[in-house]
Amino acid sequence: MTPQTDVRFMTLALSLGRRGIGRVWPNPAVGCVIVRDGGIVGRGWTADGGRPHAETRALAQAGSAAKGATVYVTLEPCAHHGQTPACAQALIDAGVARVVVATGDPDRRVAGRGIGMLRNAGISVDLGLCDTEARRDHAGFLSRVTNNRPFVTLKMAGTLDGRIATASGESQWITGPDARRDVHMMRARHDAVMIGAGTVRADDPSLTVRGLGITRQPVRVVISQALNIPAQCQLAQTASEVPVWLCHGKGADVGAWTALGAVSLPCATTAGQVDPLAVLARLADQGITRVFCEGGAGLAASLLHAGAVDALVIYTAGAAIGAEGMPMLAAMGIERLQDAPRFVQASIRSVGSDIRHIWTRV
Repeated sequence: MTPQTDVRFMTLALSLGRRGIGRVWPNPAVGCVIVRDGGIVGRGWTADGGRPHAETRALAQAGSAAKGATVYVTLEPCAHHGQTPACAQALIDAGVARVVVATGDPDRRVAGRGIGMLRNAGISVDLGLCDTEARRDHAGFLSRVTNNRPFVTLKMAGTLDGRIATASGESQWITGPDARRDVHMMRARHDAVMIGAGTVRADDPSLTVRGLGITRQPVRVVISQALNIPAQCQLAQTASEVPVWLCHGKGADVGAWTALGAVSLPCATTAGQVDPLAVLARLADQGITRVFCEGGAGLAASLLHAGAVDALVIYTAGAAIGAEGMPMLAAMGIERLQDAPRFVQASIRSVGSDIRHIWTRV
């Protein structure tokens, strides 16, 4: 294989893996392509729910043609026997000749062992092709394993002057239908959607993905120290249909919500508020790898202040409200510019009549 050919097949494996983003937690969204004599004989990506793994699906498609083939996989094949046999062993048993791996798996059960198994079996292994792209695609999984928290995307929508509502609280709709549809697409690519109690009380949202034909919905996470939210809201009333997880202080009365099917996750509090880092750690413990935060000004500020935002998605509408409107962010206590959280622009594009900016953490 030439270097250009290797890149072409790994690029395909990456695109296959992305099909699983938001659908395979707690596992990574891996893609796999098996090539023999220059032609693709098998391909696969992590199935919904995390199993079967990408390698298993690709090997099943390739059958006996996998013998002597080259395998392109976006993450180091697993080395441990869990609910399914190790993918590294499956590749060995299939008799493949070469495995090209985009990036390593830091999970202590793998962490080089998968590559070691392959090499010990006489299989040629190349590591690091398209590493940057693979680490971007696996950012949620890598963050959960190495930082004990999911990758966090904070979404905000406001006017040209940075307001998210009028003085009376009216906010529906600042942005147009195209931007709202774009938000639904982003929800679908995350394991969980997170908001605070204030947003539940103000908007009574459902937080589901709608209009895209999506059947596997993200977990809906509500952060509230005292859980002073009426159980008549949409989230509570649909908790038996689409998961609702409550991140709350230890004294909160969760009985009405759990009776409707919600899951209680007590979290540590700081200064009378639920600690955002404690919330993210609890979510990571539950297997969540990617969180899409659609909370209000207070939750957004607390996440930014805690250094827990990995990507910012900001929709700007061509409207102005003025100083009496509600600001996009609550007070963060920043007095020096050098202490402000910093991001670099990843993209900017028009979405209908609005503008979408995506920023990534420095």
